[in-house]
Amino acid sequence: MFTGIIETLGKVEKLEKEGGNLHLTVSSGITSELKIDQSVSHNGVCLTVVSINGDAYTVTAIEETLNKTNLGNLKVGDTVNLERAMVLGARLDGHIVQGHVDQTAVCQSVAEQDGSWVYTFTYDSKLNNVTIEKGSITVDGVSLTVVDSQKDSFSVAIIPYTYEHTRFHTYNVGTTVNLEFDVVGKYVARLLDLRG
Repeated sequence: MFTGIIETLGKVEKLEKEGGNLHLTVSSGITSELKIDQSVSHNGVCLTVVSINGDAYTVTAIEETLNKTNLGNLKVGDTVNLERAMVLGARLDGHIVQGHVDQTAVCQSVAEQDGSWVYTFTYDSKLNNVTIEKGSITVDGVSLTVVDSQKDSFSVAIIPYTYEHTRFHTYNVGTTVNLEFDVVGKYVARLLDLRG
């Protein structure tokens, strides 16, 4: 379980395919605090630390994860948003994030607005995921508030701190991002669907 408050950026040092799996080796400022078997969110994807070597650690993404997320597009040298699992009893500064990506989206526009930025993303609405105005959305692991909710798109406003301390400063039109929709909204939508 995560909060969507990114702790730091990691740098992809090595990518190694093994069958349908991808082993990602990442260096970061929090590596010394990690342990094997610990869950860490990478661009919003919950992955387990399988080895640690100096300031780098390795996690493994299975084929299903690679098909559903943007992790398969990573290259050596790319950055990833990192967050360790939440601590029970600590403040929940973002919202409840599971680290289970629902689908990807594509950045359609980036507009600078007097010191902040508005990003608009489109996604495949056929997968029945929805956003609501002022609701929560997770973009590459970042907990955000929806500004403009449409059937297959939404916008988010990014403050300078988030812009500088996450991957948002690297996003351009056409960038693919991971989305995790609000878990409460997903349960409500599923219950309504079951009731017809």
